[in-house]
Amino acid sequence: MSANKPKKKLKLSWTLWGIVLVVLVAVIGGIGWMAWSYFNGKGSDLAAAEEKSKEFIGYLEEQDFSELANTATESTLVDAGYTREQLTELYQTTFDEMQISNVEVTNFLFNENETDDRYEFSYQLNLTSPIGTVEELAYSSFLTKDADGEFTVDWNPNLILPGMEPGDTVDAQFSKGERGNILDRDGDPLAIAGTWLQAGLHPSLLGEGEVRTENLNQISETFDVPLEYLEELLGQSWVTGDSFVPFKVMANEDSVQATGVVYQELTMRTYPLNEAAAHLIGYVGEVSAEDIEKNPALAVGDTIGKSGLEAAFDEQLRGKLGGKIVLNDVQGNTKEVLKETEISNGEDVQLTIDADVQQKAYEELEGVNGSVVVMNPEDGSLIALVSTPSYDAGLMTRGITNEAYQAYLDDENSPFLARYTARLAPGSTFKMITAGIGLDSGTTTAEEIHEIGGDSWQANASWGNYSVHRVTEVPEVTLKDALVYSDNIFFAQEALEMGQETFEQGTEKFIFGESLNLPFSMEPAQLSNSGTLDSEILLADTAYGQGELLMSPVQQAVSFSPFVNGGNLVYPKLTNDQETNETKQVVSAESAELIRSYLLEVVANQNGTAHQLADLPYTIGAKTGTAEFQGLEENEDNGFVMAFDAEENSYVMIGLVEGRTSGEVITILKPLLQEMPALLQ
Repeated sequence: MSANKPKKKLKLSWTLWGIVLVVLVAVIGGIGWMAWSYFNGKGSDLAAAEEKSKEFIGYLEEQDFSELANTATESTLVDAGYTREQLTELYQTTFDEMQISNVEVTNFLFNENETDDRYEFSYQLNLTSPIGTVEELAYSSFLTKDADGEFTVDWNPNLILPGMEPGDTVDAQFSKGERGNILDRDGDPLAIAGTWLQAGLHPSLLGEGEVRTENLNQISETFDVPLEYLEELLGQSWVTGDSFVPFKVMANEDSVQATGVVYQELTMRTYPLNEAAAHLIGYVGEVSAEDIEKNPALAVGDTIGKSGLEAAFDEQLRGKLGGKIVLNDVQGNTKEVLKETEISNGEDVQLTIDADVQQKAYEELEGVNGSVVVMNPEDGSLIALVSTPSYDAGLMTRGITNEAYQAYLDDENSPFLARYTARLAPGSTFKMITAGIGLDSGTTTAEEIHEIGGDSWQANASWGNYSVHRVTEVPEVTLKDALVYSDNIFFAQEALEMGQETFEQGTEKFIFGESLNLPFSMEPAQLSNSGTLDSEILLADTAYGQGELLMSPVQQAVSFSPFVNGGNLVYPKLTNDQETNETKQVVSAESAELIRSYLLEVVANQNGTAHQLADLPYTIGAKTGTAEFQGLEENEDNGFVMAFDAEENSYVMIGLVEGRTSGEVITILKPLLQEMPALLQ
């Protein structure tokens, strides 16, 4: 048996080991490089895809559809049957039809998990339309890498609206509800829809050459429209021979026949009282760019209140837009209702104003610069608010020419001024307040007699050349006499006797410095420029309604009502549901009753300043006032009369006429007072 030979150990040479090592490093390095390249490339693609999806979203929000179309994958556009230009047009047409004003993107998600070199993203849209927001429309799509290494959005029509397919269209129908009416306390219209005639040119009926020129000249003269304006209208690019070219709106009864003129019916806002209530009711007009900027909910062509109560109650009066947005298939059948809102008419606004009293007061004031305020002294209802001269509210609504509007602005009588809100010195009508403060403080009594000589008086030599004047020289004056004769000196003396502190504390109970919360602009009544009566002369002058005292006719009606209402001041209201401050006792019932009885004497007594009213068919009380103010060249007078129904207590009236005495005001307004009880029934 042979012996086993030991095995020979194999040894690798250093050269071989070197080769193996190099190969291993190369393999590992290659694997690492491939891994690095893979993951680095993936990260780059991820960032690029996400950036493209956000770019697409940004174009949507901006409604930049031409740029959005450039992000779409070419092959998907071809499959859907659109070019990029057609895609842009489809987006624009669809969004325009829906009148989308704002696009909001929410819940944007980007899916990092790729599938076949694509990345997925999703989002929701809220589309703001005139009838509300089409909410939470859900979308999703993929991003595909093209041959150039750029990512694009796989597009199909359901990226415009979910469920949309090639050939589908959107149809939107919007309508606005009718504007609410403004009514008087009995339901009679003060602002309402009415039928008007729109006069228009029919070019083919005008003729040619000299005949055309002659016809246009005749139309210009007949309708009081500049010839240049007519030519400008006819020169518009859209005008053809058979066009209707509107140039003037007029009442049915004002229509006239003229060659080349035809008419169409038009529904527009109508104001039955027109000038008689123009300052109060105001007028409507088409929105301006500034209006839309202030209220983005408005759109071009909308009608809104431009002044007066039409503007103050515009939100309540304006009809709400309603309608439907639907997605239709290629045959025009409805696939989906995207948004539907019911049309709603504006609400009516019923005022406390009495149209008959308003009209009658305007008629009596016509031809003068003045105002009438009529208020129920028991509940504060404003029955009439009249200002003259006035303006044509209907003309403002239908379209006033620049020349006619400028004529209003240039009128020195200020026809746009609502004089019932303008603050003036109230004159002697204010003596009621001075009397009430004096009686309640104990300074003034019914029995006290002032011995006054002459027609002027001053407290002391420190007054220099200044003195208080009166019209009627009565040597012995009581409170009743002072109201009957309207004695300035008596009230100046009473105010100085009670002193600044007592007098100011008494006036603080009234409405000085207060807002009356009425739906029109009016500065608060003021006692003086500084708010105090810090000199004897100012205190004395204020006592009889001069000095720096400023009150509007509305504020006077409110402030004087306590003297016919048991001392209670009732805040005014213009609608029955208007919230007002609570009634407050500003003068004691005893003092108010005494002053009321003296106001009856102002009419009944043959020496009374309002004795002209004594022959009315019912008992009336009154107080007159003639207040001096600085005119353009010299001091002028404003005449006031405060009157009230002493039998039914149905009204207190403040009448003002500029540049007239109180006696002249009574003459002007006596016909109104004569008919007042019948008008208020």
